Amino acid sequence: MRLRRPVLVAVVLWLVFAVVVWNVIFDRMLVLAGRRYSHDAAVMFRATGRYLLIDDVMRPAAVQAARTASVAAIAIVIVSLTVIRLAATRDKSRGSRRS
Repeated sequence: MRLRRPVLVAVVLWLVFAVVVWNVIFDRMLVLAGRRYSHDAAVMFRATGRYLLIDDVMRPAAVQAARTASVAAIAIVIVSLTVIRLAATRDKSRGSRRS
């Protein structure tokens, strides 16, 4: 019973960390895609006189960013919950040996 609060705090902190990592990765990948689009659109217009549509570039970039960020966040959640569970069981077994 006494492990419940520290375990809960650890789980919440790791989940918050996973959300922050997801947001950072997603945002960074979109920023880079936007910069690439700006450059490619300018080069294409100078070379051909045609416009590069932002939708053609940013939709696939947003999907890829969401996938990459989700994989990273899910990995963090899986590893952290596994480690928290192992630590809680180890601590619980140590407590029962002492009693």
